[in-house]
Amino acid sequence: MNAPATATNLKPQQFKSDVKPVWCPGCGDYTVLSSITKALAALEVRPENVAVVSGIGCSSRIPAYTTCYGFHGVHGRALAAATGLKVARPDLTVIAAGGDGDGYSIGGNHFLHACRRNVDLTYIVMDNRVYGMTKGQPSPTTEPDWDSKLSPHGTGLREFHPLVIALASGANFIARATSSDPNGTADLITQAVRHPGFSFIEVLSPCVTFRPEQRSWKDMVHPAPVEPTDDPARAARRLMTDDGFNIGVLFAGHRKPYRPEASASPKRVAELEAEFVL
Repeated sequence: MNAPATATNLKPQQFKSDVKPVWCPGCGDYTVLSSITKALAALEVRPENVAVVSGIGCSSRIPAYTTCYGFHGVHGRALAAATGLKVARPDLTVIAAGGDGDGYSIGGNHFLHACRRNVDLTYIVMDNRVYGMTKGQPSPTTEPDWDSKLSPHGTGLREFHPLVIALASGANFIARATSSDPNGTADLITQAVRHPGFSFIEVLSPCVTFRPEQRSWKDMVHPAPVEPTDDPARAARRLMTDDGFNIGVLFAGHRKPYRPEASASPKRVAELEAEFVL
């Protein structure tokens, strides 16, 4: 950990581990992984100075497929672990990765408060609007009329709108990307990591196994018709009329990131244990 934080001439391949991904053929997460490694190479950070944190789900396998430090946590708790890590080790580049089920359902409360706390980390959510690992249940972002064997005639429930929630909760950078454009996604991830505070990127990543109709997403996405804004009110109006397929940076704010004061002299484990002796 004493190596320089940055290095020049790094290649994306240097951030890929020897572990072979086990996603279904055609899964959008393959290209998201590629985008992450391209972004890290562009940022010129060394693998040992990056931590990738995840919860449970198809997309949460990401840490194993990188050469960075990784933490594969429990369902919905990726942001809790990532926040604690960044606060304890502000020198690290911390990226949390997950899916719409992990991040917005069981992890929904952590999502709200990670946005509110505005710790300097990046959260990448691969949204396919379905629970892919557990065989196709509707997720919080699933359309109410999506008919499947596990939800005949649909759930009838309004979708969760993560970008709107992120803005209302205080995220400092909000963007949407698509797995059909790995270079564009890599560029957005690079911008997100460089932007101070909590950065959130929703990546439209089709599940071709349980939602094969999502193959058409590549023809539906389009650049956002307006420039990014730092005005929350303007961003709110933009997001409330969003069709779900606008790609690009939608909000880039100026909130000061949360950084607790560092202790002048780190305590030894024995000293910490002594504080809890009754």
